[in-house]
Amino acid sequence: MYPTAFLLRIAKLIFVLAIGFMALLIVIGNTTDYYTNYYFVEHVMKMDTIFPDSNIHYRSINNHVLFHAAYILIIALEATMAFFCLKGSWLLFKNLKSAPETFHTAKNWAIAGLILGIIIWFLGFEVIGGEWFAMWQSTTWNGLASAERILSFLVLTLIFIQFKDETI
Repeated sequence: MYPTAFLLRIAKLIFVLAIGFMALLIVIGNTTDYYTNYYFVEHVMKMDTIFPDSNIHYRSINNHVLFHAAYILIIALEATMAFFCLKGSWLLFKNLKSAPETFHTAKNWAIAGLILGIIIWFLGFEVIGGEWFAMWQSTTWNGLASAERILSFLVLTLIFIQFKDETI
């Protein structure tokens, strides 16, 4: 294996490990400081801080059971993503010196975790939160910039790790 190819494998491992660690920290924060982000989910779903004259207030939800259910679903998806990425990084580590085909196959867990993260932050935050609940209209409860930042790392990492390695 060329030295550059080995360094690229290490970079792929580090990217996936870092994203898995980020997701784990998010889960820890969301569970140990539950109500901080619960209130975020509540206000987004209530749509109580969007433009007052907006004609889409009919989409709002004002049900505490649904607020908790949505938030718990988000945490569960983030925990699953963290597990997938951390397991994926472990498999990449175990196969650092394997044949290119074996290393490429070892990426499956990492790819699954990255796709799950894209579902969380694109479908969940950008599409549902940002567009359906009009989070973009809120100056107080607007998580779109954070979602876009995380989504950028996820997509770039997914593109980067999917490339097959060079052979000797």
